Amino acid sequence: MSKVSVTGARSVMGDVVETTHDLNVLHLNDYEGHWEGFDNGDPMAGGDEASEMLVTVRSLQSILGVEEDDAGPSRILKDEQLESELEEIRTEVNELEDRRSNLEGDLRDVRERIDAMEPFADLGIDLDLLYGYDSLAVQVGEGDADSVERVLADVEAPSQVFAGDGVVAAFARTDDGTLQSALVEADVSALEVPDGEGDPEEYLDELRHERQKIESNLSTVESQLEDLRYDVAGFLLAAEEKLAVEAQKAEAPLSFATTDNAFVAEGWLPSERVDEFETTVNEAVDGHVHVEELEVAAYDRHGHGHTEAAAAETEQAGVVDAEPPADALDGEESESEAESDERPQQARADGGTVTMGAADDPPTVQDNPSTIKPFELLTRAVGRPSYSEFDPTILLFLTFPLMFGFIIGDTGYGIIYTAIGYYIYANFDSDAFSNLGIITIAAGVSTTIFGVLYGELFGLHILGEQLWVNGLGMSHPPIEKGLSPATGYWARAWFVVTVLFGILHLNTAYALSFVENTQLHGVKEAVIESGSWILALNGLWLFVFSRLFDGAKPDFLFEVFGSGDTAAFHLGFTGFPTEVGMLGGAMVLAGMALLALGPAHELVEIHVVLAHALSYLRIAAVLLAKAGMAFAVNLLFFGAYQHHGEFHYMLDYGPQYVQNNYEGATVIFGGMFHGSPAMLVFGVLVLILGHIVVLILGVTSSGIQSIRLEYFEFFEKFYDGDGETYSPFGRERVYTRDQ
Repeated sequence: MSKVSVTGARSVMGDVVETTHDLNVLHLNDYEGHWEGFDNGDPMAGGDEASEMLVTVRSLQSILGVEEDDAGPSRILKDEQLESELEEIRTEVNELEDRRSNLEGDLRDVRERIDAMEPFADLGIDLDLLYGYDSLAVQVGEGDADSVERVLADVEAPSQVFAGDGVVAAFARTDDGTLQSALVEADVSALEVPDGEGDPEEYLDELRHERQKIESNLSTVESQLEDLRYDVAGFLLAAEEKLAVEAQKAEAPLSFATTDNAFVAEGWLPSERVDEFETTVNEAVDGHVHVEELEVAAYDRHGHGHTEAAAAETEQAGVVDAEPPADALDGEESESEAESDERPQQARADGGTVTMGAADDPPTVQDNPSTIKPFELLTRAVGRPSYSEFDPTILLFLTFPLMFGFIIGDTGYGIIYTAIGYYIYANFDSDAFSNLGIITIAAGVSTTIFGVLYGELFGLHILGEQLWVNGLGMSHPPIEKGLSPATGYWARAWFVVTVLFGILHLNTAYALSFVENTQLHGVKEAVIESGSWILALNGLWLFVFSRLFDGAKPDFLFEVFGSGDTAAFHLGFTGFPTEVGMLGGAMVLAGMALLALGPAHELVEIHVVLAHALSYLRIAAVLLAKAGMAFAVNLLFFGAYQHHGEFHYMLDYGPQYVQNNYEGATVIFGGMFHGSPAMLVFGVLVLILGHIVVLILGVTSSGIQSIRLEYFEFFEKFYDGDGETYSPFGRERVYTRDQ
């Protein structure tokens, strides 16, 4: 990306704005009032009118429900046509919208009256008999007639109760206050008697007929609005585009630095288009502007540099930047740095280019392949990468579904996650939801693949027995979760494997940090700032996995990749030699020595090479927790027994069969499946709800823990995420054309 400056007379500013907008390539910087004598520009003529009309157009689009698919072919839209046709449409839409609003209000009113009348129709007593007495109190309400009769029995006055379908009318020869006080103790809620005489059923029929007429009229108005929508959608979309362009152009000078006679604009654009931009703008105003390439962005972490050519041209042109002139710092009476920073900048016009002096980074375009692009949603949750940062989206694409799928590792759950992801992707229009759906699909596919490797289907081992044992003749699936005593070594293996994954993940982060620091500060600073952590991290874990002081270390560290019965992966590794452990300790000390050359607080944080790697143990912990929950659900329904240290569900037979045919087997739980019919029905409910809970917690715990490792342990080593989106001044026209 290149930063360019455009300087010219105010008389050509409008033409420059028009041309720049048509090019749709320059990301404008805002002038922040750095220079004495320069102010932000004023909007161009016509901007307020365009903005007001734009509000009207968008309001009409909202009322009619206009969508992009309603556009039709692009069109030429003249100003006079826009104003006259827009006024006609506005008048017609407002009339129809007013009629619709009135009808909707009438419909609400008649529905409320119907709701109020229906209880009295159920009661079956004429309305004029329910009010207007001098010596008789009447109360109508919804509730239990028996409770009303019980409380009226305590009233020292003659009374009578009439009941309909859930409606009660109480008559008592007393005053209204006494009757109301008595009914407080009853299970009844009072109803207000509607005004009217005669049979409430007749009133109800009239109200229902009135409702039908209003609904018919409302349907007619909505049909008219729908027809109008199809007639004017293309015009409204074109008008919205035209007016948005005019408003954008009119507001562009607000970002410029201007005087009464001149203007300066700055912004970023792709370096390969600088020549095109300069040529096009100069041709549009017959060369009455000066376009200067001020700087070219470099790929470093904390800023961007200048290419020699751009810097040289800028210096020769007499550029004034944010720093004070060199001669201001010469001699004993020079200003202090703080004072010079506060002094207003002086704009020079000696034939060179004036720069706003903004220390801004270039905007960012995330240009990932279509397969990876949805994962930008997760990256931008932290922040968009700056121009000089490595975009970690591809790493999220590779590692997030891997961690998620490894934790859940179940074919049944994976298929459901995939289906949920597809539903989100197919049924929501927003880009965010579409991307979330694709991410969910990826997590679901990964979960399914790991489920096949684990041989699990909703926590059952049916898939493993049919595919890996019966189908391929293996003694067990390629990997297991290790819940049973006989396979517990797998559980211990996952704690080692997840730490090793964490070490690899952290090394990747530190390596990226090393590259960025090399580009910014050079190799020496990169070694101190990033190489120190690489040395300390790898040195510590070489020591941990070595035989140095092995008596103080857990045995399973040297068994997971060994060759015995407790080895999950038979690689023959039983620990690094003692010498390697000593080398690792030396690497830790060397890393600490390098850190001591930098900021002191980083040396205090040396423990993170242990703590952050151990943080990845949460992957194995959640894996075992979710597997245990699925096991518990299946145990409650099917029942299970332990035989030769392995757990087996009783899918085809009950506890009695196990006791008769498997010597030494211990029934853990008999299972609701093998109980009474009532217990079976309750068990089905437990089975379904239990797996739903596991499914939901799989999303929350597995997803949260996976993304937490990405954001906190991984990103913090190399990623700031403070970039600005590349948003060029302009708009690609879809609904309008010039000719």
